[in-house]
Amino acid sequence: MKRIAIFASGSGTNAENIIKHFQSTENVTVSKVYCNKKDAGVFDRCKQLNVPCVWFSKEAFLHSSRVLHDVQLHADFIVLAGFLWKIPANFIDAFPKKMVNIHPALLPKYGGKGMYGMHVHRAVKENNESETGITIHYVNEHYDEGAIIFQAKTAVDPTDSPEDIANKIHTLEYKHFPEVIEKTIILNQD
Repeated sequence: MKRIAIFASGSGTNAENIIKHFQSTENVTVSKVYCNKKDAGVFDRCKQLNVPCVWFSKEAFLHSSRVLHDVQLHADFIVLAGFLWKIPANFIDAFPKKMVNIHPALLPKYGGKGMYGMHVHRAVKENNESETGITIHYVNEHYDEGAIIFQAKTAVDPTDSPEDIANKIHTLEYKHFPEVIEKTIILNQD
């Protein structure tokens, strides 16, 4: 049984979708969710789904090995689902090609520090893009620069607002993210 740790910072809709997907599989489970915001909605979602969700501080994450050691006890694979902090080198070293992130744009466009959520959708709108999408990629030491595993596109209509674009992106995330995680875990089994 392969165990996934999810890192989230917000409402947890992607985390919930991933947890539900793996509840019906035999070889993969979400063992624990980690969150860096005490008041994030992901805590309520995890409680309803009976998946442990724990908060951690920036100090514990960046300047000690406490969080990493706990993850190593509970997971074989890490999924970043709306997690906004840069991943420290000790995590990248401990989980090579076993940590993925989802980004709400077609990387390399609209990636990097500060480019998340509505910041991305507003930039797509302001630049009159005709399409956007999602990118699922491995995590490395740089924001949004890890090797791309999968991309899916959607059209952007001239009348779309940033909120409309966000809704299109969420649809792609919910459809593709769990399946791509599952295939990536299968491909990277030891």
